[in-house]
Parts: sequence; C-alpha cells; structure tokens
Amino acid sequence: MLLDWIPFDISVNTVSLASVCLWSLGLYLSLGKLKLWLIERLQAWFNFAERSLYTSEEEFERTRPAREPQNLFYASLVSILPFFVLALGCNWLVEIGLGHNWALSLGIMAVIIGAVYALGRQDALES
Repeated sequence: MLLDWIPFDISVNTVSLASVCLWSLGLYLSLGKLKLWLIERLQAWFNFAERSLYTSEEEFERTRPAREPQNLFYASLVSILPFFVLALGCNWLVEIGLGHNWALSLGIMAVIIGAVYALGRQDALES
C-alpha cells in the first residue's frame, strides 16, 4: 500500500539492519559512562533550547517540574543515535573484513558481552 505511492523501489537488507541494531545495543550497553555523559549534555541542551520559547520567567518556573523529566526522556531517546552511527561503522568494517554472516554473529556477541559488562559494572558500583 505504501509502496504504491513511492515511484521507486526501496530495498532494505534486513540482515544488515539487524546486525547494525545488535551492534548499537552492544555498544550502548558497554559504553555506559559515555551514554550517561551524552544524556546529561543533551538534557542540558534541551533545557537551554526550551528556555528561549518562554517569554515570562514565572511561566518558565511553573512548568519546570513537567519539562525536565520530559527533556530527560527525549535526551535518552536521542542518545541512541550516536551509538547507531558508531554501530554502522563497526558493522561495515566487519562486513568488509570477515563477511556478511560474521557481522551478525559478532553483533550478537557484542550484545552479550556488553550486557555482562553492564551487569558487572552495576554490581561493582553497588558494593
């Protein structure tokens, strides 16, 4: 139905898309300090950018409790994009070096290793 409106053919390599998403998740889990730093910077930027939308200081302060969590949510969503771009590069390099199937396999391994590392780092911070 949607393809009836588009005059050209769109082909998506689903295996490459899946491996890039796996690489992205693995990098997102394993680079926790970079993720937190990026979320903090994006939240500060969103708060600064939203300040210019208000003309009165009273309205700005009145809506602060609702805006700050919303900006934190948006910052956490946008923080995924740099990891996706980094994952594109990792996937591309592995596909060139080892082949198409290895990119997916190493993406799965990156997720497992990143999850184990994130759990270990969380456990070390608690004790």
